[in-house]
Amino acid sequence: MSTFSGLNTAYTGLVAAKTGLDVVGQNIANAGTAGYTRQRVVTSGVPALNSAGLFTGGVRPGQGVSVDGIQRLDSASLDARVRTTTALSGYSGARADALSTLENSLNEPGANGLSTQLQKFWSAWGDVSNQAGEAAPVGVLLGQASTLVTQIGAGYQAVDGQWSALRTNVDGMVNDLNAAASEVADLNGRIRSTLAAGGSANELMDRRDILTTQIANLSGGVVRTTDDGSVDVLVGGNALVSGTTFNPVKAVGAQRMADATGSPVQLEWAHRPGSAIAMEGGAIAGALSTLAPADASGTGGVLAEAAASYNAFAVSIAQRVNDVHRTGSTPGGTTGLDFFAIDPTKPAALGLSVVPTGVGQVATGTPGAGGGDGSIADAISQLGTGPNAVDKQWADFVVRVGVASKTEQQQSTLADLATSGAVNAQLSNSSVDLDEENMSLLAFQHAYQGAARVMTAVDEALDVLINHTGLVGR
Repeated sequence: MSTFSGLNTAYTGLVAAKTGLDVVGQNIANAGTAGYTRQRVVTSGVPALNSAGLFTGGVRPGQGVSVDGIQRLDSASLDARVRTTTALSGYSGARADALSTLENSLNEPGANGLSTQLQKFWSAWGDVSNQAGEAAPVGVLLGQASTLVTQIGAGYQAVDGQWSALRTNVDGMVNDLNAAASEVADLNGRIRSTLAAGGSANELMDRRDILTTQIANLSGGVVRTTDDGSVDVLVGGNALVSGTTFNPVKAVGAQRMADATGSPVQLEWAHRPGSAIAMEGGAIAGALSTLAPADASGTGGVLAEAAASYNAFAVSIAQRVNDVHRTGSTPGGTTGLDFFAIDPTKPAALGLSVVPTGVGQVATGTPGAGGGDGSIADAISQLGTGPNAVDKQWADFVVRVGVASKTEQQQSTLADLATSGAVNAQLSNSSVDLDEENMSLLAFQHAYQGAARVMTAVDEALDVLINHTGLVGR
């Protein structure tokens, strides 16, 4: 073996150690970078050049070290687990946020809740029954009735406003989904060409993993890796991203809650309109389930069902009070009057209004019993009590919302815990450990110094062989 081959062996050692130092430096520099996956240099020993013949020279050492690549220390199974748990977390989180906001808008229990206003309303009828024909208690009653009507309408408007805000948020999430998918398609092309040229695309893959996790959080996308290094992203069993091709999606349907029954909000492929995408999870799916219209069984979207409950309560209180009020007589002897009215051109909760404007229009007693009779007012005051109380309908609605909110929050908490566990497992495998990197740094540093010493020793031997052979004894 030529002595000069020793120089090449030492040189390959220098190259390998230098590459190792570069990789360690890259890891340390990105120790705090979100989504960065640690890397390792991959090397292998170069075998000896064996040749048969007279001058084989016997057993020969190898020819140094080969840098085969820079490995990205990721785990496909852990990455898939993160995407799966993130999709569930996104779905549960969207529903939990919507129900929590709805529950807070009820202001129950509390001084600003509708239950408190109902108690004041029935109490005002009791005061009227004790002072029939008097203007002061009737004035208080009409004021309480007006406040009750206003609060029912405000509750409905709060639900309607929440629906509209969530509908706008869905459009924003869809835009984010399309932007992430478009970038994944672009990264697929760059990664494919880089790998084909023999380069390292590790940082590009890191960015792509961040985006696919974001897609999973939004739409529950499933990732499938191909042989050329690119990935396909499937939503509802169809390709959102296939290689370098990106298929955009869009949110269609009602922009107002009042129109949701005839035009439900759904996600569709831009190139294939009219067919809803059956998503398997994600924040968009959670939002769409919340925006769904109400149905006859009461299992529709939580916001539309809440609005329907406000309407049903407005109709119920108007009918129950009016049914008793019509049987009574005003101090002037007028009968058959309604206390509440509902505008048929509006949702009942918004169309509810108080008919009387003064004491002469409020029926307080039994016809013919005289202006001082308050039996009808007393009967109306009892509508808020007993097993068939009007208040029970509202209480049942509040309980349903509270239970649903608590359930969704618990599910969201569990989903977040599962996601946190998956992310921690992923980080324990792929994140940078500075202690480990420092040990690798020292190892490569000593390897570099050792290779340099070998090169120096071979150089000195060659100098003696070339320049000093035959000079001994002169």
